[in-house]
Amino acid sequence: MSQPLYKSLYVQVIVGITLGVALGVVDPAHGAAMKPLGDGFIKLVKMMIAPVVFTTVVVGIAQMGAMRDVGRIGLRTLVYFEAVTTLALVIGLVVVGVLKPGAGLGMQAAAADVSAVSAYTQASQRMTVTDFLMNVIPDTIVGAFARGEILQVLLFSVPFGLALLSLGDKTTGFVHTLAQISKALFAMVGMLMRLAPVGAFGAMAFTVGKYGAGTLLSLGKLMLGVYVTCGLFIFVVLGTIARVTGFSLVRFLHFIAEEILIVLGTSSSESALPKLMAKMERIGCPKPVVGLVVPTGYSFNLDGTSIYMTMAAIFVAQASGVDLSIGQQLSILGILLLTSKGAAAVTGSGFITLAATLSAIPAIPIAGLALLVGVDRFMSEARAITNLIGNAVATMVIARWEGKLDMVRVRQILAGEHVAPATDDALIEERFAGETA
Repeated sequence: MSQPLYKSLYVQVIVGITLGVALGVVDPAHGAAMKPLGDGFIKLVKMMIAPVVFTTVVVGIAQMGAMRDVGRIGLRTLVYFEAVTTLALVIGLVVVGVLKPGAGLGMQAAAADVSAVSAYTQASQRMTVTDFLMNVIPDTIVGAFARGEILQVLLFSVPFGLALLSLGDKTTGFVHTLAQISKALFAMVGMLMRLAPVGAFGAMAFTVGKYGAGTLLSLGKLMLGVYVTCGLFIFVVLGTIARVTGFSLVRFLHFIAEEILIVLGTSSSESALPKLMAKMERIGCPKPVVGLVVPTGYSFNLDGTSIYMTMAAIFVAQASGVDLSIGQQLSILGILLLTSKGAAAVTGSGFITLAATLSAIPAIPIAGLALLVGVDRFMSEARAITNLIGNAVATMVIARWEGKLDMVRVRQILAGEHVAPATDDALIEERFAGETA
């Protein structure tokens, strides 16, 4: 027997987003004041990310057959991430070159307020490859968990899981305990997801109330270009990858629709990370693959962010009246191949990474970044949703590449058939999905 529509999390999040936009338009002051609701929900979810990643990765590796499997999965994951994000950067470069959204904004760029981006430019000066690599290593284990740094937690979780695997049967009881803790964590995530409509309402009310619809007009061409490019990337590039892998992207998007809506409402792909991991296990991806691919993807597989940063960098050049040569554009592409991978390791990552990239190209005035301050928030939804979908598809691809994806189960679930949960964690996810669907 189906649940009433008003009990569906999917519907509740849509209502929250709609009400948030309406309040932001009708009463901008009160809309902007709703910011704590969105921030609070994101903080609640981020609170869960480190322990969820730790238990999922450790249990997955500890129950794996051989250590070499971890290295193979990791290598395949990084190769796939590098190939797809490079393609995203190239697509962004081509589209912004064709649309030329910054042409004609020269005077605005010249008048840009340098102070508006000074904090980002100062931070970018300290952002080197060495700093990024050192930032991956936590000062203490507790510090990594306290700050919720995904890469730092992964750096500890992987060797810890390998250590348990090497000890064999001696650690069976401990691994079982961690597995039980993992179940409890996913149950807690299910409870927190009930607050998603409130978080979506607060985040959207703040965004529209703070920046207003008028902010969109002058830079609408860039925004439209980013949204269209992200859409093309999802349905053409990721759609092709999904087809080659053996599943329908459209049906898969319906399967993760709740997570997409949560990201749309909060502008943060991290807000859906724990629930996405449970969904990937539910559809049949092995726990080790999910534990390694999804968290790593949040730092190394930022397809939407890659598209945005390429387009934003060239946009600033166009708005500043700078005519870049093919060589300079390729230089930007090469620099972004490195800096985009560090985006998740730095607070305020988007602008800091962009500032670091522009600092390496003297021809582009970095003050032009001030043009993007007002509308960056409106484009964050496109980036975050593309990142989420890209990581979900990547998990399916790596699981299939490993030969451990049950395609019969995948097709049954995507066709809407009821299938018994594949794992205990997925059983918890399915139970909460049933209560909110």
